[in-house]
Amino acid sequence: MKKVLIINGGQNFGHSGGKYNQTIAENTLQVLKEFENVEIKITNVSEHYDKNEEVQKFVWADYIIYHTPIWWFQLPNGLKKYIDEVFTAGHAKGIYMSDGRSAENPEINYGTGGMLGGRKYMLTTSWNAPSTAFTLPGEFFNETSVDDGALFGFHRMNAFVSLEKMESFHFHDVEKNANVERDMKRYREHVRNVFEKELKPELV
Repeated sequence: MKKVLIINGGQNFGHSGGKYNQTIAENTLQVLKEFENVEIKITNVSEHYDKNEEVQKFVWADYIIYHTPIWWFQLPNGLKKYIDEVFTAGHAKGIYMSDGRSAENPEINYGTGGMLGGRKYMLTTSWNAPSTAFTLPGEFFNETSVDDGALFGFHRMNAFVSLEKMESFHFHDVEKNANVERDMKRYREHVRNVFEKELKPELV
């Protein structure tokens, strides 16, 4: 039995109602239910949660899937608060033990004290920015991808607790040119392809 934790970082704030990321989470659930022997838990950061119970979910899971909008090129405040609270509560309780360094040689081994080794995570994000803002010369993100640029710190955070990165999926131009049916179809194909490799390795 493989265990998957879905973290929905969407929230109602300003002009955002969190509905788009709720739709993404529902599509994730739809695909994962196609696989046998998969147990799923979902956390919505906009709802009440117990930080210590969330620590246990990370320890329980084989895979963590993050769904988040991007606000001002960063995680929204609700998801950032969730991570701050849960990861801090997870110190020496299954998420991380230390920063990995020793007093004898503090210059090396930073970021090697995570406790979630053997588990993997996948990130999905939703942007107002079009994909071309990341790829075309002279455009805003200087030809730097989401994962290597704006979300680099997020990925290092997960590496710090010893999670292994799976292939990300990013939704672009969702405010002006969203095509939900098209985009969710592409996303379901992505999730299906990623988890077929994970859950049915004999097929690849």
